[in-house]
Amino acid sequence: MQYRTIPHGGEKISIIGLGMGSIHESRNGKIVDILEQALEAGVNYFDLCPSNARPFKPYANVLSACRDDIFLQMHFGACYDSGKYALTRELDSVKRTFEGQLIMLGTDYTDMGYVHCIDEETDFERVMDSGLWKYMRSLKDQGAIRHLGFSSHEPRVARRFIETGLVDMCMFSINPAYDFPTESDSGTVNEERMALYRLCEKENVGIAVMKAYGGGQLLDRKRSPFKTAFTPTQLISYALDRPAVLTCLPGIRNSKDLESALAYLDASDEERDYAQIGSMLGSDMQGVCVYCDHCQPCPAGIDIALVNKYYDLALTGDKLARSHYHALSANASDCRQCGHCDEVCPFHVNQQERMRKIAKYFKDTKSRPPRHPGV
Repeated sequence: MQYRTIPHGGEKISIIGLGMGSIHESRNGKIVDILEQALEAGVNYFDLCPSNARPFKPYANVLSACRDDIFLQMHFGACYDSGKYALTRELDSVKRTFEGQLIMLGTDYTDMGYVHCIDEETDFERVMDSGLWKYMRSLKDQGAIRHLGFSSHEPRVARRFIETGLVDMCMFSINPAYDFPTESDSGTVNEERMALYRLCEKENVGIAVMKAYGGGQLLDRKRSPFKTAFTPTQLISYALDRPAVLTCLPGIRNSKDLESALAYLDASDEERDYAQIGSMLGSDMQGVCVYCDHCQPCPAGIDIALVNKYYDLALTGDKLARSHYHALSANASDCRQCGHCDEVCPFHVNQQERMRKIAKYFKDTKSRPPRHPGV
């Protein structure tokens, strides 16, 4: 295993960590085996945001025995009152969840305390105004959080957190599809995202990478927007090469997934090489939404790229994407079918039709229930 140093604090974390979102697909005994296999390989960084609460017990059984040697990241806003994942900004629920997780894990602190899934400006403002951020800062002062951070898919919102000067780490989605150029023939990465990575490096904010495989989409030629399949080794290599990235946390469902991720460590330079991306830019991407934001501003206030991203993740089996979609301030059903997005899309995506399809998929109607408690 290789390790990288957290700029604020100096702790060394493994370049490959364990994503928890899909591990519930294994039975408890298998989860224990996966964790022990990861620890034996030198993994010391573990995310704690599953799709349902069941994996917490085997995690507690294994990780409490080696608490001083590992790093945990807990999410303030992911709660499991019903046994299933739900997104909330309600302060009492956040406090109850955090305190319960500490008791279950037999610890009195988390290494990383992340404000969970802040993808809209309004969510950032709500976190700052509701007392949630103040609560987390007080926990850091008490030592119950060692490093403050946040998770996000959106560079503009991420930048606002970094500019507070108070965060040490963040969890951000990084893969070739998300970093794809905003012009189909430019051959350069999305500059807004690259600027964020450089800002993190400048401000000594470490990045833990989520969605390195695009929810599995990039591993499947038929579903990949590049019309070709990448290997886990290529995608981990791509993520680890971005500025400020300290660790990559691929979603692990079973021992085979873990072995595929760990294969990066012994891979040759040729196996890690992802230079093929350059030859894929251009006509093959026509008709595919690559979340470039050329369609903004939407007259209906829809974050079209984010709506598409959550839809694509849901199709790959991401259990959290549905909740995140319904938490948006504007959804696909708010589309006015004005055609603005179709006219300006450099990839000629029929977004009007796609909004209808997405609204139907998420059973999203104008009479939909409230977003979620506390939001």
